[in-house]
Amino acid sequence: MKTLYLECSMGAAGDMLMAALFELIEEKDSFVEKMNHLGIPGVSVKMESSEKCGILGTHASVIIDGEEEESEDVHHQGHSHGEHSHSQEESGHGHHHHSHGEDMIHEHSHEHGEIPGHHHHGHHHSHNSMESITHLISHLPVSDKVKKDAGEVYELIAQAESRAHGKPVSQVHFHEVGTMDAVADIVGVCMLMEILSPDRVIVSPIHVGSGFVRCAHGVLPVPAPATAHILQGIPSYGGEVQGELCTPTGAALLKHFADSFGSMPVMNTQKIGYGMGKKDFETANCVRAFWGESGTQNGPNGEIAELRCNLDDMTGEELGFASRILFEAGALDVFTVPIQMKKDRPGQMLVCICNPEDADHMAQLMLLHTTTLGVRKTLCTRYMLERSSEEKATSMGTVHIKYARGYGVEKYKVEYEDLARIAKDKGISFYQAREGIEKEL
Repeated sequence: MKTLYLECSMGAAGDMLMAALFELIEEKDSFVEKMNHLGIPGVSVKMESSEKCGILGTHASVIIDGEEEESEDVHHQGHSHGEHSHSQEESGHGHHHHSHGEDMIHEHSHEHGEIPGHHHHGHHHSHNSMESITHLISHLPVSDKVKKDAGEVYELIAQAESRAHGKPVSQVHFHEVGTMDAVADIVGVCMLMEILSPDRVIVSPIHVGSGFVRCAHGVLPVPAPATAHILQGIPSYGGEVQGELCTPTGAALLKHFADSFGSMPVMNTQKIGYGMGKKDFETANCVRAFWGESGTQNGPNGEIAELRCNLDDMTGEELGFASRILFEAGALDVFTVPIQMKKDRPGQMLVCICNPEDADHMAQLMLLHTTTLGVRKTLCTRYMLERSSEEKATSMGTVHIKYARGYGVEKYKVEYEDLARIAKDKGISFYQAREGIEKEL
């Protein structure tokens, strides 16, 4: 199984992800040429060699009308962090976009002059709505898959900015310079993901940084509100590094493409890509991309968390309600096992199986909705077949077929809801409906 593991111990920004993935592909010149012929207004892309802490990698430089935007981190005392000043999007890593509600001023300048060592310069910014961004992406000379992925990533950002500013998505506007910058990053990453076509994408817990970031709205805490919204439900952490390490674009790209979040799986690594940020820290400022094979017949290819608690004082209705809550929250499976408890009382063990990143939330729900005083957690590796589905037209109606493949095994099953609908509509048994459909497969 082709596996991509993204290590985000110094956060992630769109340009860093693009550079890391770029190092994994063979046709590097062809990719750069295609990026520069997409027709994104004012954009040119350069892939430059960069060294951080003695490690050689690539920095993706997205130039807008001949200039690469900066971003601005600030300490609690109001001093800029690092060598460069920054705005809001590709913070600490290079360039940056940020969005505004329609009530924001449409002309402003970045006051770099107020930071020691920087000179004042101004930009005239027009703004783009989500509708205009969607229109731009839909007319780019890329595949339908890239257009779909890029549109969905931008939708995540727009929804987050909408929530952060209390504006409907239709009223969220993006700065012209930053927008073209972000479109280039997003489309570039989507193109690289299409080239690589990994079977599985796993992302490490994401380091978001700490301190504050300066934008047109003022000084905001790290992670910025839009980034924090996108990262809900995703393992992330702060730290001693002052600065915005994970940007809205980086967060949205990771959320869109990741199949799971956690530690690096057992894999035969074939290539490693280093996507460098622009700033320098004590720790190498980069995203690492590991590319290789995992989940072969030599070992397990997945990880789950198993949560358990023992109960002897809950009714069947109460247990059923707790199980339903866990399923609705995203549990992979919930079941009970009869057990014998102290004082020879019969009881039930409630078991919840979930993704490792969801374990803390599921445990909290078990503590809330059951009478237990504690929940046990075990992390398990598992052997897992790859799953897919397809829609198929038959003489009895359209059905969905679920496939599972791997380890020399292949299975398929017709979706239960489709069979139940056909059996009911045609007045036949469930068995007859299944037998009739399977004869046509």
